[in-house]
Amino acid sequence: MSKTDQLRRFLFDKANIRGEIVQLNEVWKTMEANHKYPAVIRQYLGEVVAASILLSATIKFEGSLTIQAGGDGPLSLMVVECRNDFGVRGVAKFKEPLPEQTDIKTLLGKSNLVITIEQAKTSERYQGIVALEGNSIAEFLETYLHRSEQLETRIFLAADEHAVGGLLLQQLPGKNDDEDSWDRITHLGSTIQANELLGLDDREIIHRLYHEEDVRLFEPEPVHFQCSCSRDKVSKMLRSIGEQEAADIIKEQGAISVDCEFCGTTYAFDEIDIAEIYASQIHSETGTTRH
Repeated sequence: MSKTDQLRRFLFDKANIRGEIVQLNEVWKTMEANHKYPAVIRQYLGEVVAASILLSATIKFEGSLTIQAGGDGPLSLMVVECRNDFGVRGVAKFKEPLPEQTDIKTLLGKSNLVITIEQAKTSERYQGIVALEGNSIAEFLETYLHRSEQLETRIFLAADEHAVGGLLLQQLPGKNDDEDSWDRITHLGSTIQANELLGLDDREIIHRLYHEEDVRLFEPEPVHFQCSCSRDKVSKMLRSIGEQEAADIIKEQGAISVDCEFCGTTYAFDEIDIAEIYASQIHSETGTTRH
């Protein structure tokens, strides 16, 4: 099995089509290490992880792209965040027992996928609603991109307990002298098997699919696990619940313990920590008061 955590872009020079392949091994193991996901939940979360990286690579931005779904089905929440430097994290929540019919629509129930792009410098947010049109996460996203961006796109996703893989093909704007290229290249792409996407080197995949095409490969870009949790962020969250409620929890439990759902890090706060949090809040509010 290929041991890699990277995204590789490539271009069909004579066809005005771009492609991307992402493959994760160690990053994926890190993401699911603290969770006991059933195989079907793991598969769909892994597919969304791959999709988030592929979509992030198609746009120029500084910030984060998040794909989120939450409905009234057994898969109550699935959220994946990918930053522009390909730092990625994700988590899923589900209710057991899972139904025998475990297709993605049944698991999500009444739901949509929501894509949110947040710019780091300006805090501007763009949000798109992805209807569950089709029979897979890839088809949902293909339909959305066709309607919202007017770009023909094919996406192929795969995931298991060891690896995550994804392939994206996208027709670029502009004139294309090879009128049959899109149908030909996407047909060849559709022959990719899950075990190939998860186990073969990306160069070998591209060669197997497109050895008769003029393909230009770019240097691979590393993907890494990145969780944005911090003690400071948890402190701000504790401020929001109110000093009295925090004090009641301390009195009842002796401490406040908060676990990050993405990476499993535990942040513990005792009575002194809580006192310092609210003392600093009072100081901050006093310092900004004008007379």
